[in-house]
Amino acid sequence: MFEGLSEKLQATFKRLRGKGKLTEADVAEALREVRIALLEADVNFKVVKDLIAKIKERAIGQDVLESLTPGQHVIKIVHEEIISLMGGSESKIAISSKPPTVIMLVGLQGAGKTTHGAKLANMLKKQGKHPLLVACDIYRPAAIKQLEVLGEQINVPVFQMGQESPVRIAGESLAYARKNGNDVVILDTAGRLHINEELMDELSNIKSKVEPHEILLVVDAMTGQDAVNAAEAFHNQLGLSGVILSKLDGDTRGGAALSVKAVTGCPIKYAGIGEKIDALEVFYPERIASRILGMGDVLTLIEKAQQNFDEKKAKEMEEKIRKQELTLDDYLDQLQQLRSMGPLSSVLEMLPGIGKQLKGVNIDEKEFYKSEAIIFSMTLEERRKPHLIKDSRKKRIAKGSGTTVVDVGRLLKQYEQTKKMMKQLSGMPGMGGASKGGTKKGKKGKKGGHSKKAFPKLPFPFKT
Repeated sequence: MFEGLSEKLQATFKRLRGKGKLTEADVAEALREVRIALLEADVNFKVVKDLIAKIKERAIGQDVLESLTPGQHVIKIVHEEIISLMGGSESKIAISSKPPTVIMLVGLQGAGKTTHGAKLANMLKKQGKHPLLVACDIYRPAAIKQLEVLGEQINVPVFQMGQESPVRIAGESLAYARKNGNDVVILDTAGRLHINEELMDELSNIKSKVEPHEILLVVDAMTGQDAVNAAEAFHNQLGLSGVILSKLDGDTRGGAALSVKAVTGCPIKYAGIGEKIDALEVFYPERIASRILGMGDVLTLIEKAQQNFDEKKAKEMEEKIRKQELTLDDYLDQLQQLRSMGPLSSVLEMLPGIGKQLKGVNIDEKEFYKSEAIIFSMTLEERRKPHLIKDSRKKRIAKGSGTTVVDVGRLLKQYEQTKKMMKQLSGMPGMGGASKGGTKKGKKGKKGGHSKKAFPKLPFPFKT
């Protein structure tokens, strides 16, 4: 996400941080590079001009240039201005005090309205809502069937009336929702290959009929300024309340994300970050700005972990760590929980400083499935007592899992590394044991310190 922009900005700020004292010329040169990076990222040129002017006004102040860390001050200013550019804070869905809340999804054909309607319904359902998906796209072949299939996947009802008028379908869906206790109605409207009068008339009629609380435009983030232009056109005709950026995970430039709010005044409310039905996130300007500037996104990482967190299993695992009883079944369970958080590369990029280190590293996530196959090919006794697995057993396991003896050996080595790390963690304060370095001097002579060799390299089942 935003790879090209992020690299250029981080390189510019690295040079700033390397200077003990900044002059106005240094700031001007840095801002020139920032301007070029933003324009290359397809950010609207008027937005870039206003942003640079605001940053310059704040960055050339006496407090910044004469501070002990002027480079950090400039970065802080850029960070704050990018956050402000994208809306300042997250923008939430307006939930009606009198159900149902009506959310109307609009956009051009191919932007992902149907898919993101289901993603939004899935997210709201997890928040305790009872959504209803409504098939108002009667023109695109199989659009109704697609919505029904997606609704079935997430166990959300779909209201459809075949080839009836979309305006009538939208109106009838509200009566159905009230009768069946659905407190959120999501209208999947038709799109076109381009904006035309016929499309806008139909959407305007639907709006007049149901008076939606939210009109959300779904646009493809990877189309850059075309997405911004579409947002502006739809907003002028319908009065949008927000935007959903699809394919944000594949947007290496970031032009749409940085321009939409400034050009249209409409906040980005959600971002699609993958193909899976749960790959939808609330759009947090501060977190996105932090990712762009290489500061990581620890809060989103924590939220992802919490969504996949099983308290009972966590307590069982803690007890096993204390007793140093980690089995291959436990190891497999940890891998599956990690995989459920999404692509590992995306997860690691949320950690400050990690994304840059991963540059050029190819993480083969098929190794997850290979590890699963190997463990499933073992007997229950072998999973509990891996030390029993000698050469003859390795050959049998490799044959049963469709892998090689080398693959089996690699997995067992990774398991042993994990077990070793868990053993060391169990001796740390808060894990039921006393820290080995807690009262004595570490190897470098610091009280309570651990030497760098104390912790083994974190094992992952990947070839890189």
